[in-house]
Amino acid sequence: MSKILSTIIVDDEPLARKGLVVRLQEHNDVNIIMECKNGREAVEAIRAHQPDLMFLDIQMPVLNGFQVIQSVIEQGLVMPMVVFVTAFDQYAIKAFEVHALDYILKPADQERIAITLEKVHQHIQSENNALHKSQLVKLVSDVTGNDCEKILEELANNKPVSLSTYAEILPIKDGGAVNRVPVKDILWIDAAGDYMCVHTEKNTHILRQTMKQLEEFLDPKLFLRSHRSTIVNINYIDKFCSQLNGEYFLVLANGKELKVSRSYKERVKQAVIS
Repeated sequence: MSKILSTIIVDDEPLARKGLVVRLQEHNDVNIIMECKNGREAVEAIRAHQPDLMFLDIQMPVLNGFQVIQSVIEQGLVMPMVVFVTAFDQYAIKAFEVHALDYILKPADQERIAITLEKVHQHIQSENNALHKSQLVKLVSDVTGNDCEKILEELANNKPVSLSTYAEILPIKDGGAVNRVPVKDILWIDAAGDYMCVHTEKNTHILRQTMKQLEEFLDPKLFLRSHRSTIVNINYIDKFCSQLNGEYFLVLANGKELKVSRSYKERVKQAVIS
C-alpha cells in the first residue's frame, strides 16, 4: 500500500487552490491537511505540521515560491517534497525542472496529477530526499543570486530563463540572522581553521564552509585562488610583486598584502596581466 502523503497546497488564487483540492481528493494516498493562501502561511504550516508534500505556486505576493523554500532552509525546518504549480509557459519553466521534484502547469488535469503522484512515490522509494533538498538549495542559490523579481518577470512574459551557475549573493548565517553579502563586494577570503573569513571593505564575516565549496560557489572569472588558504577578488588586485627571497605577494586596492604560494604563482600572474 502506498504511503498516505500529508499535503499542503500553497496558492494565492482561491480557484486554483480549489481546483487542485478537487483533483487531489480523487487520490486515496493524499491527505490535504492545509490550504495556504500565501507564502508566510506555508512556512508556518511546514513548521507546525511537517507535511510530506507541498504543491507550491511560484508567483505570490509577500513571499513567492522561491522565498518560501529559502525561508524553510534558513529556519532549519523539515523540507517537504516540493511540486511547483505554475501558469508559466512550459518552455520557460524548464529552467527549474532539475530543481523540483516535479512541476505542474495550471490548470492541472487529473492525468497530470496522477503522473506527479507516481513521481512522488518513486522518490520516496528511492530515498533521495537528501538529493532533493540539495537541488532546492541550489535553486535558492541561483534565484537569490539573480534578481528574483527579474526572473519572475521573464517567466511571466514567456521568456526563457537561464539561471547563472554562480550566485551574486553569498548568504552567511550570523546567530539568528542571515547576512546577504554581495559577492562583488568581497575583497578576499582566507581560512581560519574550520571557518572561512569573508572580508569586505566594511566587515569580516565568518562562514563555516570549505575552501573547495567556496571555489565552486564563486565565479572563477572574478575570484582567484592565490594560496591554499586564500581566494582573492581579481577586481581588487592592485599589484603583483616579487621579493628578493623568491616569495610573491599581492597588494589589494586597500593596501592589504596577501601572500601568493609558489604553486599558484603562474596562475595569479597570468590573471593579473591578462
